[in-house]
Amino acid sequence: MRIAVCVKQVPEGAAKRIDPATRRLDRAGEGALNAYDANAVEEALRLKESAGEGEVVLLTMGPARAADAIRKALAMGADRAILVTDDAAAGSDLLATSIALARALEREQPDLVLFGQQAADSDGAVLWGAVADRLRRPLISQVAELTLADGVVTGKRQSEFGYDVIRAPLPAVVAVSDSINEPRYPSLKGIMGAKKKPQETLTLADLGVESDRAGEAGSRTEVLALSEPPSRGESRRIDGDGAAPEAIIAFLAEKRLV
Repeated sequence: MRIAVCVKQVPEGAAKRIDPATRRLDRAGEGALNAYDANAVEEALRLKESAGEGEVVLLTMGPARAADAIRKALAMGADRAILVTDDAAAGSDLLATSIALARALEREQPDLVLFGQQAADSDGAVLWGAVADRLRRPLISQVAELTLADGVVTGKRQSEFGYDVIRAPLPAVVAVSDSINEPRYPSLKGIMGAKKKPQETLTLADLGVESDRAGEAGSRTEVLALSEPPSRGESRRIDGDGAAPEAIIAFLAEKRLV
């Protein structure tokens, strides 16, 4: 069985900044494996271990340095990785990204495609649905428990009325929730071995994706403007420059609150 896991490099840390010039998320800083995708990688590894055979393939789209982020997933135990990187793909929205990923998945023909529930940088929770639609495969989302048997995938997810149990024939697409497991920590042996695992790099041309279907030209969403949040009346901004505690105390004393 071949399991493909779609993963993403996201900016490390909680802070997110929009570049006012490009109106895109600033990705100039350090990147890391999307935490929600680590759950999908872990579930793929558990399915492979339970079956006693199989292959776990990582797939990501991004700049060349995105390979550094997916190396953690290789260290966890994935067998190989595919990076789709192309300058023409810069600025792709979720729909444009789904075209490239779907083409790469068609090339691999996996039995099962796993996604994390969302990406920490955009929180879109849409990509897995778009990819499943382009592949014309059944989709189960927000899965908290996953089993495979006799060519059928069964996903259990919590709803406001209890639990849904959904079955779909393979090949299928599944988006797992972060409650499905606890991702393993890469071992030292896994970290060292990750450097030797196959990592393939593909361009949009390799996948047969036309230039007008990627990047800003192929996107169906557009950021028109950026602006500061509206004022909420009298307020004072205090930056965390080391003197913030004293400034807060002074402000409270001024208002006779301390």
